Amino acid sequence: MATLILVGGLLFLLLAGVPVAFSLLLSSLALVLWEGKLPLLIVSQRLANALDSFPLLAIPLFILAAEIMNHSGATERIFRLANVILGRIHGGLGHVNIAASMLFSGMSGSAVADAAGLGAIEIRAMKAQGYDPGFSAAVTAASSTIGPVIPPSVPIVIYGVISGAAIGDLFLAGFVPGVIMGLAMMAYIAVIAKRRNFPRDEAFAGFGEIGRAFVSAIPSLLLPIIILGGIWGGIMSPTEAAGAAVVYSLFLGLVVHRSMTFATVIGSFREGARSTASIMLIVASASIFGWLVSTQQIPQVVQGWMGDISSNPTIVLLIIVLILLVMGMFMELIAILTIAVPVFLPVAMASGIDIIHFGIVAVLTLMIGLLTPPFGLNLFIVQQVSGASYASILKETWPFIFILMAVLLLVVIFPGLSLFVLSLV
Repeated sequence: MATLILVGGLLFLLLAGVPVAFSLLLSSLALVLWEGKLPLLIVSQRLANALDSFPLLAIPLFILAAEIMNHSGATERIFRLANVILGRIHGGLGHVNIAASMLFSGMSGSAVADAAGLGAIEIRAMKAQGYDPGFSAAVTAASSTIGPVIPPSVPIVIYGVISGAAIGDLFLAGFVPGVIMGLAMMAYIAVIAKRRNFPRDEAFAGFGEIGRAFVSAIPSLLLPIIILGGIWGGIMSPTEAAGAAVVYSLFLGLVVHRSMTFATVIGSFREGARSTASIMLIVASASIFGWLVSTQQIPQVVQGWMGDISSNPTIVLLIIVLILLVMGMFMELIAILTIAVPVFLPVAMASGIDIIHFGIVAVLTLMIGLLTPPFGLNLFIVQQVSGASYASILKETWPFIFILMAVLLLVVIFPGLSLFVLSLV
């Protein structure tokens, strides 16, 4: 009965349209009241303790850094650099879209920040060259999923906090899968560009223009080096590196590019605070839910159920991936992470799956959820930016979903893809 109240209550509230954070909190409260063994004070204590974490401080700081970078002119410079290098080939702006997202991912760590910030520039440029609005929006939505896989990454930080895995190691493990995602999408665009005769820049930009674009983008491109070099060099923790990213982003916007005013700085802080509040409310509510899930021994039940099916690590991981894909169609990414990791991580570890590999697979799986209806958040963001119909965007997005699923399958079957860079270091 307790499990029915907890899980059934959550599903009922979600289907009724209650926000995810409140669905988690209310279903947890219902179980506490039903059992009557625990004082209600424990709920408020768990809420507070869930956020009393030094590593979690990296989340608002990375979000704020992304907001500042979007207002500092860094996104335009990154896009211009990618364009002068790749713009001349067929479907050049499609390739530029992917390449710019791969570069920007080293700064934002957020798919939403990529789609909303860099995506607006990309879609505007593609529409100006005559690309179909639906295709432009689909490419932008798909490319933005690279951001949380290539470090730094907000979802990976959350996974690291929940699982206890080293966040620096998780960042290293995301490199190869993230690059494969980008290359696979670019291969598809190369094929479709010839078939549809997509436009391209006729004139070669010239090495002089490429050099000027590169020099202009150097200050922005230094940010990932500062973040990741500081972490892997043992100079900074991920949280301290996130703080350094905020300071450096402000320096770029106010001193180097001089593109920000006091009003835009305040606006960046306001948007960052709004995004942080929504994420942290989910994290806090999910911590209570996850704790109750463990007290009801749900992970042990799931582990026994999966053990009856197979003990093969790849099969177990594929089953977890399938469940996460279904959850991603209906729930928000951060909520799924905070709910699913306490349930599935013990199952994965009991099957001999590496904790780092599991984290990358989970994050990559949930990136696909940002593109799948009916909840696909990135689809709604690019629809607002592009003005294209939801149906036209979804039609053009399906090939990218299948591409990402193929990449996910590769990473599941070959753990070395996620552990390769980590093994070198």
